[in-house]
Amino acid sequence: MSSEFSDRDASTAAPAALALDAAIAATGLHVETRERPKLERVIARTLAPGADRVDDATFRAALCTVRRKPWGSRLMDLTRRAGQVWVTRADTEAAAKTVETPEPDDATLLAALTPVLHEKLRAQGDTPQMAVENIRSDLFDGTGRMLSPGELHTLALAVADAFAVADPAAFAASLDAAESSRKDRDARIEDTARARRREEVQRLREWEKSLVPFSDVPGLLRCSQREALRWIAENRLPVARRVPQAGGQERWEFDPTELMALRQNLPEWRREGPESDKRAPLAPDLGNKRVGNAVIAQVAALDRYAAHFRTARALNRRITLVTGPTNSGKSHTALDALARAESGLALAPLRLLAHEFRESLTARGVPTSLATGEERIDVPGSRHLAATVEMCPLNNPVDVAIIDEAQMLTDPDRGAAWTAAIMGAPARHLFILGAPDCIPMVRRIAELCGDPVDEIRLERKSPLVAAERAVSLPELQKHDALIAFSRREVLDLRALLLAHGKRVAVVYGALSPEVRRAEAQRFNNGDADILIATDAIGMGLNLTIRRVVFAALRKYDGNQTRDLNPQEVKQIGGRAGRFGKHEQGVVAVLEGVGSPSFIHAMLAAPPQPIEDMRPQVQPDADIVQAVAAEIGSDSLFGVLVRIRRAVLRRDDPNYRLANMEQAFAIATALEGVPDLTLAQRWVYAMCPVDDRDNGIQRLVHWAADHAAGNSVPPPGTGRLPPAERAERTELERAEKRHKRLVAWRWLALRFPEAYVNREDAEETTARLNDWIEDVLRQQSVRARATSASPFRPDSRANPPGRRGANRDGGPPKGKRPHRKRR
Repeated sequence: MSSEFSDRDASTAAPAALALDAAIAATGLHVETRERPKLERVIARTLAPGADRVDDATFRAALCTVRRKPWGSRLMDLTRRAGQVWVTRADTEAAAKTVETPEPDDATLLAALTPVLHEKLRAQGDTPQMAVENIRSDLFDGTGRMLSPGELHTLALAVADAFAVADPAAFAASLDAAESSRKDRDARIEDTARARRREEVQRLREWEKSLVPFSDVPGLLRCSQREALRWIAENRLPVARRVPQAGGQERWEFDPTELMALRQNLPEWRREGPESDKRAPLAPDLGNKRVGNAVIAQVAALDRYAAHFRTARALNRRITLVTGPTNSGKSHTALDALARAESGLALAPLRLLAHEFRESLTARGVPTSLATGEERIDVPGSRHLAATVEMCPLNNPVDVAIIDEAQMLTDPDRGAAWTAAIMGAPARHLFILGAPDCIPMVRRIAELCGDPVDEIRLERKSPLVAAERAVSLPELQKHDALIAFSRREVLDLRALLLAHGKRVAVVYGALSPEVRRAEAQRFNNGDADILIATDAIGMGLNLTIRRVVFAALRKYDGNQTRDLNPQEVKQIGGRAGRFGKHEQGVVAVLEGVGSPSFIHAMLAAPPQPIEDMRPQVQPDADIVQAVAAEIGSDSLFGVLVRIRRAVLRRDDPNYRLANMEQAFAIATALEGVPDLTLAQRWVYAMCPVDDRDNGIQRLVHWAADHAAGNSVPPPGTGRLPPAERAERTELERAEKRHKRLVAWRWLALRFPEAYVNREDAEETTARLNDWIEDVLRQQSVRARATSASPFRPDSRANPPGRRGANRDGGPPKGKRPHRKRR
């Protein structure tokens, strides 16, 4: 007993304190001074009225309750010293809860941890190998940490113990050898990639050194300076490089090989020119220059992009452009025409919308197949296809085609896919649907294709109004949608609303289409009162929203944090007031976020002028092969460097090269992988991966296995705890695994000989979707059951998701921006 308490007047001591002192004296157990307040509170809850004693068992249990958190910390320290870096605080706390000895030694604590870890490790995969890989992935996802060789060996032994492997040492040794081999392979790949990149850069420099100034052009072509200038102005002579000079001038440089290849066209050009040019002598045939006219024509196809789509150009196409705001019935008009056609094609921006197109056509009695990046549904005998825009078939003519969301033409990441679809869709009647903003660009593309355009402009079916004042969180009502612009903000707002007993559904980009649809259904059928979403609701999803409330008026777009533009406010806000469900739609802003006048101004703003009317284009496999043949290289890195530098001039009057940064990064990383063809490398470069999730490095590992003739197993789900106990970090981990499965399934459709077990991958994807959906639903139910407290008057805080962001609202420091791919 402490001397401090021995002098205390027992008659004035609280019953819990008296009971504690008596128990200490009876058991002889040592109690630290700092532990006494907590122990007294625990004992007080067990005392019967008027009692001042507890039995030994109750006291020991109370002491264990108070000490479990320190035991968890002690276990964390012990596991870190042992190199068990995959052990989490949740693991050690779970183990501490099973300890019933008030004064355990380290061995007792570690013994309590063993069954917890066994259960965790066995839940990580069906095999010990899969469990190790999933643990490694979890660790990287959560902390960005890669296991050292010693830590991997320790993990292998723990997994072998959990799975009762007959020879744990042999299992660990095999993993050590595999890891060493993988590291050696990674080093070889990087060394080879570095060497090949140097070679391609040197090749490019030699090409640049071979360029000649404009003053040499007349001599090479045996033409006058005036003729050369005219042919350059007519885009007949390509300027290979334009070097900025002082005073805003440019120095033009030309590829002599390209010029010589064009010499045979000079007689025709002169016949088409002024009378004075027709008398100029023809240049002699030098005969010692490599011409390669067919290859050069293919390479130059980017500046004659419309001609690249031969099937579409051979048809007598007619375009009907249907524009209007959200909720104006654009899709209904076009789908009716498509359903009446003998054959047809419906192209959507998202896999979710492609499914909706297919369902709409099927409901009209039209058998329809499906093609998305990672999914195929072939309906025997069907002559209609619903697909994502990137999957547009270019060689099979149809009667009618629909291309939705044409305003995506200006999207910096996916705009080139809409250019290719609109120019290349092989349909006799093409319906293009979009917001009014897309009209000038669609007209320009139709002009480049030589296709006539009819225009139909629709009005919104129900009025859309801006709220006169901001909305506070307590004022959110059933059928409201709260809009944020990051996953973190959505989940922070969701936690805040759940804590106050609100039923909430969420929609954000990291969720799969299946989960997004399930969450939308919960909102539509009344199982959730409020929808919290990112701008992922701007396209697709039939939602019965009465009011859209913006929880932020600025967003990070991958390059900068900026104000929302009119099209974004109209596209998202236009989801309010679904026709037939609500008389009007209301668009508001959350209190403390910004002024309602901003919403008024954006809704009233005319369509924004398009800064660059040139449609975006990017090479396809044929163009990549042609450029490779021209420069004499099988390096995708070298091909893309040349395309960026020379194939499509920056000042081309008709087209501009799309953003290909991710494809370029993948091509760069793949340079060191041997035994992949150029065509295979191009497929990998187009694969949708998330670089923030180590996606490019993972893609290189997959490609290396593929090139070596090994099969690439699909990613697993890892450990999925019961949905009712899942935390946010586990939800995020599952979302990342789903993204990996999307990339794997995308590759499996293109390389089925290497990416086997597609059925397993689809089952794993379905299991992840079900689990994520269940987590979101269970969390909502649990919060609803445990909290019925009303909003406090001061709960109108700004959206909590801003924490951790830079002062200007951008991503947290150290986080790399990411461009979405679909």
